[in-house]
Amino acid sequence: MRLIQAEARMVMRDTAGLIVPLGMPLLILAMQAISFDDVRQEMSEGITVLDFYLLPVVVTMVVSTIAVINMPSFLATYRKTKLLRRLAVTPASPAMVLVAQMVVSFLQVILGITLAYAVAMAFFGANLPHHRLTALGVLLATCAALYGVGMIVASVAPTPNSSVAIGLLAFFGLAALGGMFGPVQNLPEALQQLSSWLPFGAAVEAFQSAWIGEPVQAQRWLVLAGAAVLGAGVAGVLFRWD
Repeated sequence: MRLIQAEARMVMRDTAGLIVPLGMPLLILAMQAISFDDVRQEMSEGITVLDFYLLPVVVTMVVSTIAVINMPSFLATYRKTKLLRRLAVTPASPAMVLVAQMVVSFLQVILGITLAYAVAMAFFGANLPHHRLTALGVLLATCAALYGVGMIVASVAPTPNSSVAIGLLAFFGLAALGGMFGPVQNLPEALQQLSSWLPFGAAVEAFQSAWIGEPVQAQRWLVLAGAAVLGAGVAGVLFRWD
């Protein structure tokens, strides 16, 4: 519990790491909602264009910024300052720091999603997903997948600065193909196909299915699970505690 409290204090002190995951999704939400002429148009009963196209992207963005950019940079900082090495000779295992960091960042994910959804409801009339339990399952799978991507970043980045750079590159690459700058349907066919096999795009499409009350295609679950397993495998081989 003390490690979780210490991690929470570290996150609170990192102003950029606290504001970006909360602010950037809100900025994208507002910009896209204002630019869509038919944002309140119903696509199916109780589900608008905003619900189907924007909210899945915003939720996935919140998870991505925290898992792919923030979390690896904290681990790289701990490695640089030899914190993990010092913990290795104490009853507090370095793995406990990793668990504490994931717990705190997951709480940050919940805060970011709650804030984004509150703004979407208050100003744009957002609706809850038709299949709420499915949406929760997709959220957990998305967290596992994107934390897997984050662990790959943490494994290959030698310094905190390189961790942020690689994380930003991975985030914008995945998000651009996943609908952050407009519906995936506007992309060329080849890029649409690629998007559906990447964790960001698969998460968005899975959330869209949950929002309109359709079953999530097996491919989406497989992509998310595959990203989580791949991330764990790469981290197991390449991640260094010191």
